Amino acid sequence: MMRSLWTAASGMMGQQFNIDTISNNLSNVNTTGFKRNRADFEDLLYQTVRTAGTPATEQTLVPVGVQVGHGVNIAGTQKLHIQGSLQNTGNVTDIAIEGEGFFRVMQYDGSFAYTRDGAFQIDSLGQLVTNNGLRVMPEVILPQGFLRDTLAISQDGRITVQIPGADDPLEVGQVELNRFVNPAGLNAIGDNLFKETSASGGPLSGQPGFDGMGQTLHKFLEMSNVSVVSEMVNMIVAQRAYETNSKAIQTSDSMLGIATGLKR
Repeated sequence: MMRSLWTAASGMMGQQFNIDTISNNLSNVNTTGFKRNRADFEDLLYQTVRTAGTPATEQTLVPVGVQVGHGVNIAGTQKLHIQGSLQNTGNVTDIAIEGEGFFRVMQYDGSFAYTRDGAFQIDSLGQLVTNNGLRVMPEVILPQGFLRDTLAISQDGRITVQIPGADDPLEVGQVELNRFVNPAGLNAIGDNLFKETSASGGPLSGQPGFDGMGQTLHKFLEMSNVSVVSEMVNMIVAQRAYETNSKAIQTSDSMLGIATGLKR
């Protein structure tokens, strides 16, 4: 069989994966705090027919070698943690991060996860939770009877509310952010959540606005960083690359047909 059949087939499979990645980005164009994925590729093993530097004569060497590639392989998918656009929602429980950092939440099994989605809610116990009921850590418990419209969160994460009958606002909690040396190494588990891995390193915790942490913006949400125009261009490029590889397979098939037609 001709090597080009399998080489072009690997190209088609690679571009199919590329389209899958682009489709996921486009489907999450309105997902709060979503970070777009990028598919990275690498060339496969090369067959070396002649090594560069092989002696040609007693006094000369072959200047270049002869190598034949075997196609493409998927090297990885990288989350691009670039700041998304900020949207003013006016909702008192919405928090956006401008800059580096993640909110930390406790999952149902007691482990921690991290998110950029600041669309929080207040449960029946007065706790600040995610849309799925996961508690924001450190815990923020709002006092009974507080006036919801007086809930305020400063850029350094201090949470204050007004209690009926009190003259001054009461500070009830502190938002904490976590950042990673390599956020691209975080493991996306769905529900806008990430888990730390050995590649991401451990979390570095701190107060918003200090030690490299981003600031918290109250009544704002960070939207997806997916650019529809860029994704559509990438889709066109992937489609044409897929088509070109399919033409290479058709050409290889035609050449095999010519070879098999030599004997009549």
